[in-house]
Amino acid sequence: MRRNRQQEHENHERWLVSYADFITLLFAFFVVMYSISSVNEGKYKVLSDTLEGAFNQPQRSMDPIQIGDQLPRGIAQANTDASGAGTPDASSQALQDITSAMQAAFGELIEAGELEVRGNEMWVEIELSSGLLFPSGDALPLDAAFDLVERIAGILKPYDNPVHVEGFTDNIPIRSGRYPTNWELSAARAATVVRMLGNGGVNPDRLAAVGYGEFRPVADNSTEAGRRANRRVVLLVSRYLDRRHEPFSGPGEGVDGMREARLPAAQEASGTGSASNQLR
Repeated sequence: MRRNRQQEHENHERWLVSYADFITLLFAFFVVMYSISSVNEGKYKVLSDTLEGAFNQPQRSMDPIQIGDQLPRGIAQANTDASGAGTPDASSQALQDITSAMQAAFGELIEAGELEVRGNEMWVEIELSSGLLFPSGDALPLDAAFDLVERIAGILKPYDNPVHVEGFTDNIPIRSGRYPTNWELSAARAATVVRMLGNGGVNPDRLAAVGYGEFRPVADNSTEAGRRANRRVVLLVSRYLDRRHEPFSGPGEGVDGMREARLPAAQEASGTGSASNQLR
């Protein structure tokens, strides 16, 4: 005898599950909307003050720097205002004063080609032939070098502009137990000049020594004249008073650009002779 299957009761409360899901989603939706619409007034105030300060900041310089203009044996003309009158700032004026003083003090050496003064409104480059300062293959200064560097130190001493002293050689290998390569020789010569400048009264905090060896020539090393031009010590006086600022290079400018520009002219110089007889 088959048992009659108990009739199932129909659940009339299933809609509560869907309704609960709907209410949960609706609640989450309003929570998200509320969080989006809530603004942190403190952070908003900080942002507002920052933007206001950035856009309302007074102009730092009334006279934009003119990059690229260059004067022979000097620096570029000072910036001009609307009326056309020169308005150099203190650091630019310092470079101009240093250039004028160097030209006045070393006119004979400049005429002889043993010392050169170049630059623009960003820096001044004072280049000395190594033969004025050092014997061949050594960083021990000549007797005449002390007076020469002391006179240069007297010109640089009153100013705060940083000075990089760079040493360069030709590409003739050096044979010395003290200086294994031209790198050591060029660095030692730069350090010697730095020490001499410091002894002459220049603030040591302004000074730095760099040796480039044979790897930044300004002339062709295959000629005697080219090798003589490459054996040099260069003093770079920067306009920037910040010691940590990199003052001597930048996109499309800097000393390297001038050195590259000088290379073709130096390569045209003719001359023959034994490299061993030339000062390195």
